[in-house]
Amino acid sequence: MTKNTERHGRTGRSLDGSRMYNVLFLCTGNSARSIMAECALNRWGAVRFRAFSAGSHPTGWVHPVALELLQSMHYPTEGLRSKSWDEFARPESAGLDFVFTVCDKAAGEVCPIWPGQPITAHWGAEDPGAFVGPDDQRMRAFTKIYFELETRIKIFASLRFDDLDELSLRQRLDEIGNVGRETERAG
Repeated sequence: MTKNTERHGRTGRSLDGSRMYNVLFLCTGNSARSIMAECALNRWGAVRFRAFSAGSHPTGWVHPVALELLQSMHYPTEGLRSKSWDEFARPESAGLDFVFTVCDKAAGEVCPIWPGQPITAHWGAEDPGAFVGPDDQRMRAFTKIYFELETRIKIFASLRFDDLDELSLRQRLDEIGNVGRETERAG
């Protein structure tokens, strides 16, 4: 995949000299799912990936339950914020290698033209912020979605890009987007 990804974002190199990939997670509000995905990839893929998140219509705040969950998992949360995808669509923005939508609504919207011609995929997950109920059940809803996204991210972070052509990579990313959804549909 090296030949194919060279045209994608201009992301630089990690400390060990390997190529770094910029990844953007999108959701409509950028208050929970995309923020959790950003944190998870920055943890599990820190050697090869730099993750960001944004929203098409950002809420302007990070959901307090998402923050509580991330803090309980020892993620640094200072600096997390709900922001517009416009920050990543400017010509001077860092090139993106991958853009993943994590909510169905954002997947259906017309996205900006991203610098770097990134590979895109839809990794839809249920909105935990829409859950109505007691606090303990709400935390369980956020935790379930976090682990669904984390599972996908761990699979993605383990991919050997050099072994995949662009078509195979796109197919693999689509398959990853269905991880966790099969049992949801069957149940």
